[in-house]
Amino acid sequence: MRRWWFAVLAAVFLLSGVAFAATPKIGGTLVFGRGGDSVGLDPAFETDGNSFMICDNVYDQLVLYADESTDIVPGLATSWDVSKDGLTYTFHLRKGVKFHDGTPMNADAVVFSLGRMMKEKKVKFFKDKWEFPKDQPPAEYWLSMEMDNIIDSIEATDEYTVVFKLKRPEAPFIANMGMDFAAIVSPTAVLKYGPDFKSHPVGTGPFKFVKWIKDDRIILEANLDYWDGRPYLDQAIFRVIPDNSVRFLELKTGNIDICQFPNPEDIELAKADPNLKLVSQPGMNIGYVSFNHTKPLWQDKRIRKAIAYAINKKAIVDNIYYGLGQVAKNTIPPNMWGYNDDIQDYPYDPEMAKKLLKEAKFFEKLKAAGQTKITLWSMPVPRPYNPNGMKVGEAIQADLKKVGIDVELVTFEWGTYLKKQREQDASMDLFQLGWTGDNGDPDNFLAVLLDGYADPNVRTQWKNKEYHEIILKAKQASSKEERIKLYRRAQELIHEEVPLINIAHSLVVWPMQKRVHNFKLHPTGSVRLHKVWVD
Repeated sequence: MRRWWFAVLAAVFLLSGVAFAATPKIGGTLVFGRGGDSVGLDPAFETDGNSFMICDNVYDQLVLYADESTDIVPGLATSWDVSKDGLTYTFHLRKGVKFHDGTPMNADAVVFSLGRMMKEKKVKFFKDKWEFPKDQPPAEYWLSMEMDNIIDSIEATDEYTVVFKLKRPEAPFIANMGMDFAAIVSPTAVLKYGPDFKSHPVGTGPFKFVKWIKDDRIILEANLDYWDGRPYLDQAIFRVIPDNSVRFLELKTGNIDICQFPNPEDIELAKADPNLKLVSQPGMNIGYVSFNHTKPLWQDKRIRKAIAYAINKKAIVDNIYYGLGQVAKNTIPPNMWGYNDDIQDYPYDPEMAKKLLKEAKFFEKLKAAGQTKITLWSMPVPRPYNPNGMKVGEAIQADLKKVGIDVELVTFEWGTYLKKQREQDASMDLFQLGWTGDNGDPDNFLAVLLDGYADPNVRTQWKNKEYHEIILKAKQASSKEERIKLYRRAQELIHEEVPLINIAHSLVVWPMQKRVHNFKLHPTGSVRLHKVWVD
């Protein structure tokens, strides 16, 4: 199976060489086929990749990530200074940049964009004195990353200088500022559209929003005045095609140019098609199954371990990922610094699972909870870390049946699924989700996914004081070596306590038309079309 991976990657590098040798061409439309629609387009209040892939093209942040890596490069800030104590960050902004509505991007716009997410709005404008919207949803990313515990104040000291005062040293702070939630938005547009700004996004990015036909398509057009040069494309269309097979067929017939998340079995068909090519990258991701930690049923770690022993993860990767991934033993992927390779995963062992269930009196507890079965919420859309949530759900359902547990599979429309899961619905026992790293820092996995003491928006809502203290220390550590030591211990604790079951890290492989040039996969899962061009 590994030889197949290398063959794919070799083909990708060869094709990339052809693309780079050609001369970029201005004009044309690219149609991107994806598995689900966006939930909303205000980056401060979204959490899903289908929303962020549009935001990636409409907005900019103070800092950006380099192509194909999480290295930090200048964005709307051309440079920044950090005080010796690590508590003051001064950003110097790019001059002459305008939002898509023609209003200026300046320090006051930065204060507005980030200040609107603060619980206690300790901000100071230089000139514009924008009023913050009174009614807005929770800024879930901001909250889950504890930004209110990190940022004390934000001040525009002149038209192009913004100063952040922190409450504590925060090692990942600059990397965090490149994430989608930190995008800079037009204050004028936010106040004009109110709650409907999420359907009328206005940023400074390489593409302007044109139209959104819900559950069908989003249309963007080139920002001809983009500060980093106009896009080569005139237009980008993001089509919603939920069925993987139908989406791949649309690619083969030429109705779309890029096919996101094909069925793994369709990769071979793409390799054999003379009109198609592949791009590939090891995913900075994790697909997992977690427990509803708000329910008494899942408080005994022996029960959680039993579920871990009962799931045949290798069979899932072989038969559903088709080998385009690897079994996960840790929550962070092996291509990320701080990965603890010394951990030994729980093997597939149904007999051990039965033994632990008996010891923990699981079936008596299930009956006492008024249940005869458990629920497993399974994702309705393909994601980078899971090609088919329902198939994975069916595999886990069959595995748990072998140890005596009856499982009902539950799913919803994607936006509803995310909302109801966040609320820790009492009818939910197990749930599938996953994560693609935002910034290349282990904190972005280990804190955001698992530290329930940090914020109620952390999806697992696992609460462990030792883990919480480790994560806090790692955030404030002065050296990378110290952070690595702490993150290795955090992974040991995850293994010991089993707050979730790590299923797989995927290899991301997307087929596309050969007429598409310079499209690059990004470790964060971003879809960036600024430098893409078509024949």
